[in-house]
Amino acid sequence: MATITEPRSVKSRTPRRTIGFVTASSIVIANIIGTGIFTSLGFQLTDIQSGFPLLMLWIIGGITALCGALCYGELSAALPRSGGEYHFLSKIYHPALGFMAGFVSATVGFAAPIALAAMAFGKYFVGVFGVGSPVLLSFVVVWAVTAFHLRNLQIGSAFQNLWTIVKLLLIGAFITAGFLVEPKQEITFLPQPGDTTSIFRGAFAVALVYVMYSYSGWNASSYIIGEVKKPEKNVPRSLLAGTLIVIAAYVLLNAIFLATTPQEEMRGQIEVGLIAGKHIFGASGGQVAGAVICLGLVSAISSMTWIGPRVSMSMGEDHWLLRMLGRKNPHGIPTNAIVLQLLIVNMLLLTRSFESVVQYTQFSLLLCSLFTVVGVMVLRATRPEIARPYRVWAYPLPPIIFSVITLWMMFYLLRWKTIESLAGLATALIGLLLYFFAGKRSQRPA
Repeated sequence: MATITEPRSVKSRTPRRTIGFVTASSIVIANIIGTGIFTSLGFQLTDIQSGFPLLMLWIIGGITALCGALCYGELSAALPRSGGEYHFLSKIYHPALGFMAGFVSATVGFAAPIALAAMAFGKYFVGVFGVGSPVLLSFVVVWAVTAFHLRNLQIGSAFQNLWTIVKLLLIGAFITAGFLVEPKQEITFLPQPGDTTSIFRGAFAVALVYVMYSYSGWNASSYIIGEVKKPEKNVPRSLLAGTLIVIAAYVLLNAIFLATTPQEEMRGQIEVGLIAGKHIFGASGGQVAGAVICLGLVSAISSMTWIGPRVSMSMGEDHWLLRMLGRKNPHGIPTNAIVLQLLIVNMLLLTRSFESVVQYTQFSLLLCSLFTVVGVMVLRATRPEIARPYRVWAYPLPPIIFSVITLWMMFYLLRWKTIESLAGLATALIGLLLYFFAGKRSQRPA
């Protein structure tokens, strides 16, 4: 097997610390709020109908995300280099595990959310405008967005931030108007007989997978620790504040959906925001809300289409077997990586199943985040001498809580959704095996 060597380091100026607490918190909120909040409830209602466990899904999911984010904060401070799990797992365990995590992220980690957002776009577009095929529209939107990015059209951060504000305002409008809607549905959010038992059942664990999909992005500010002022204070505070704000918004919004809209209309449906919007704002107002969500989905697709191929490109630059993905055109665009991601997105769209895609991808992503969070405890035991500007609060409770809940979800996913889970596990194993064929590209003399 080829000798494994570290790539030649390139020294760069230390980034200026320009991001304060408020901006860091906004980055966390912007990265969490995506398509999941407007799509997940319909699939949770398939097996759970009682109000208390439905809201506990979002509370427990938020606590899990918060525990994970705090753990990522410590790792980012102790191992300050970009790359996420690709970097963390390589340093904590072995480069093979890092490559596996990078492979999962570079393939399905971004492609799956794009496919899910495209599926939701198709459903919302038809629901709002009453024309077209949801399946065809999902393909059209990803091809159109990819074409723009291949032509060096990058959607600026200001545009992305604008749509994050719009989504926050839309959530606020849903919550405010929902309180005024009469009459309300016959549902209570206080514990009822059997509710506590249902929280520990497999159906709850599988439904929690959709919630964790909605909370993805909880580790956002831990990736920019080098640019945050007083990171040992502001990174954990931003993770805490941002996640708590999103937890409050998610719990209130789902309570409003359940209180204003009949469950049978939302059950098994993707476009729950549009369905609930028509009950809250009326037919016309609901269509306006649906149109806003449509545009937000396009911005989410654009953002992930831009970011995802850059992960593949980085791996292509490090590993000779993936060198095709590291190549860029004269404009600096990783065209091969973008095309590969588009092909994977198209394969996921061909399943035509929102549920299956979530279950397939979340299993492998949960596995990678589990290794990373456990890595906090491993690193403390094996490398106690490393400087840690920030340490996880209430250690070791956050990594333990995250690990227990994640293992619980993975167990029931494997038991109840065996085919999708095994496919996700196979994707991770392919990445692991590919590492031993690829190795790291030896550096040639300059």
